[in-house]
Amino acid sequence: MVVERLFASPLSHYDPAELLDALSTGLLVLDAQLCVVYANVAAQDLLAISFNQARGRPFADLLSESNGLIATLRRAREQAKTIAEREVTIRIAATPREPRVLDITITPLEEQMTGTHLLLELSDETQRSRLTQESELRARLEGSRLMTRQLAHEVKNPLGGLRGAAQLLERELGNPALREYTAVIINEADRLAALVDSMIVPTRAPQNALINVHEICEHVYHLLRAEAPATVLIERDYDPSLPEAMLDRNQLIQALLNLARNALQAIGDRGRIMLRTRVLSHVSIGASRCRLAARIDVEDNGPGVPEGIRGSLFYPLVTGRAQGSGLGLAVAQELITRNGGAIEFQSEPSRTAFSMIIPLELSNS
Repeated sequence: MVVERLFASPLSHYDPAELLDALSTGLLVLDAQLCVVYANVAAQDLLAISFNQARGRPFADLLSESNGLIATLRRAREQAKTIAEREVTIRIAATPREPRVLDITITPLEEQMTGTHLLLELSDETQRSRLTQESELRARLEGSRLMTRQLAHEVKNPLGGLRGAAQLLERELGNPALREYTAVIINEADRLAALVDSMIVPTRAPQNALINVHEICEHVYHLLRAEAPATVLIERDYDPSLPEAMLDRNQLIQALLNLARNALQAIGDRGRIMLRTRVLSHVSIGASRCRLAARIDVEDNGPGVPEGIRGSLFYPLVTGRAQGSGLGLAVAQELITRNGGAIEFQSEPSRTAFSMIIPLELSNS
């Protein structure tokens, strides 16, 4: 059998299946038709399927998106050579919404009776890839914060002049009705000045209080429902097991509202937005390991994020819309970062999901 051939004679007194199942690396053996012959426990966990369910099935059936992996397997089989691929993104059929990043080594095994088999070594690098992206994003955010503060300084001076001119004009106006317009100018100038000040001053620590995350979601839902056209469907899918936590209510509302408004602008006058919550256990956010975290998704069925701006999407002034300011995502990421979390996104035509990952309970380790 192919599996037994993986072991040299010095290991013959061990049970091969137990040795393979003890490995953290996923091992798969495929026959000449690329059907599953063997899968160790790590491979079963990675593919979210038991060996009994996978045995005899084409490997392609276990994936919803292979990103060229099946073609690579055929090439390794036909050319009878070992191929190593790094950071291959695939989607598992059992969990299609969660892409996995794998390092894969494909080794042909010659079988005289049944043709060339393939041994696949699967190393799940999803978490490492996410940590690398988060580290790069945090480094970029430091540079963007400096640029934002410089821009804020430039904006604050004309705002002061605008407010002063509106006050002088208000004194000259005899008609009280016209003063309503100058009041709007003054109030909006004050609001923008407060926003600019929040960009200039040192980062404010979160003002934590015990809150229910779903109360925040409901608050944003009602604001969004008031702004959205009647032809836009806004749905909710909440995880009832999500516990209360010590969080900054105002900062989380602002961050979630920015994501939700972006989704609303992306779909236009017709479409669907989903607000979804889930509990995550034992996840890493930056350098911190969380025993428990909340994930809040804002999902829409719009056209997706343009490919050309995905790498810089959270930078200030980067936007894919002609009328966009490019500040909503940058502000949301900054606010969530202040709360120890991060924002991730997945995007393809007809499905874009921005996810706020917020720590609820840190691990002791």
